This record gives sequence, structure tokens and C-alpha cells, in this order.
Amino acid sequence: MPIYEYHCEKCDRDFEYIIFGKEKPCCPSCNSKKVCKQMSVCGFVSKGGGGETVTRSAGASSCSGCAATSCGGCSH
Repeated sequence: MPIYEYHCEKCDRDFEYIIFGKEKPCCPSCNSKKVCKQMSVCGFVSKGGGGETVTRSAGASSCSGCAATSCGGCSH
């Protein structure tokens, strides 16, 4: 079940919402359905070769001018 970040256009609140199937989110503060999905920064931890732990986050990118959400497709 993915967790998405949303912004309510009616009360200007940001919130997270767990999506079940084709469920449509509504604002927990004002119950408005006028919400828009936000870009999220995700992080992950993986075991690198040799047992080392590698932690990465798109928000921790070393590219200062990049607007991508992931460094996977970055040519820099």
C-alpha cells in the first residue's frame, strides 16, 4: 500500500494518505476532495557489495541544479 503526500487546495494543508485500491484521497482537516499529489523525496537502504550499507535519497543529491526525483537517470 503506497503512501502519497498531498496538498489541500481548500485549507492549504499538506498531509500523507495511504491509498487502498482506487480510493480517492480527501483532506483530513476539511474533508475536501480538491487535493493534489506532491513530489516526495524517498530514501532507501540497500546492502552494497562486501556487506556495506548504502543509504541514498533523491533529496540528498549532489547535483545542485537537478530537479529530478532520482539520480538514476541523471547524466551528471
